[in-house]
Amino acid sequence: MRNPIGWAALTAFSLAFFAFIYAPLFVIIGYSFNSNPINMMIWESFTFDWYTGLLGLSDRSTDVSNRAAYVESTDLMLAALRTSLTVAMFTTTISTVIGTATAIALARYRFRGRGFYNGFMMLPMMMPDIVLGIGLLIFFVTIGMNLSILTIIIGHCTFLTSYVFIIVQARMAGLDPALEEASADLGASELTTLRKVLLPQLAPGIIGGALLAFVISMDDLVITYFVSGTGDTTLPVFIFGMIRRGVKPEINAIATLIILASVVIAALGLWLRSRKTD
Repeated sequence: MRNPIGWAALTAFSLAFFAFIYAPLFVIIGYSFNSNPINMMIWESFTFDWYTGLLGLSDRSTDVSNRAAYVESTDLMLAALRTSLTVAMFTTTISTVIGTATAIALARYRFRGRGFYNGFMMLPMMMPDIVLGIGLLIFFVTIGMNLSILTIIIGHCTFLTSYVFIIVQARMAGLDPALEEASADLGASELTTLRKVLLPQLAPGIIGGALLAFVISMDDLVITYFVSGTGDTTLPVFIFGMIRRGVKPEINAIATLIILASVVIAALGLWLRSRKTD
């Protein structure tokens, strides 16, 4: 039987836990509609200007000089957002392919050094971000490679591949190898077995790993700070640089759009997974 006091304490703890996690997100969403351009923590009135300004549909500045500075700063922010999206898309694609292929290879093939390689794949996840960022910076400088968007993609792939690998590997552990053996016994080639038997079963893990890699790539600051060039600034690095001068209210609008996009992507992944299960 349930203890009323214990059940009430557990409920209160659960509500406090979720409030602690999601309250900052709701604060960001709420203040993204605040019209105060000076102090976003002081509510002035409700407005969509920060969203329309990001789309180039309006301009809150009336002075010509201030308007030029405002537009230039907004354009830099949008350029940083485009860089983040570009890096995240390329990183997600590369990390998903490499991580999935590695998980399949380590699960289905036996070779010397397999255990060492399995542990080596998890090393980037356990390594502190600042150590990995400094190591990548030293590596790029040593080989004479200029810091650019390419170095950001390479840097993200070095640790995001591990995330995809672990998620797909966990999915592989729950699959029955007899299905692949039956496919081979019926005359299917290895490529056909991979495409029609193995990959459909791995689809939830692959989608989950890809979504996780995309979100982490969009959010990464420490490693990107070390391996990015002056002309290729991602949104987290750009926001980090703006904190010293004050946070622009457009950042709340961009953060809200990113939250909305993340919710849509997660909902799409859950919908695809439910269809696959049915």
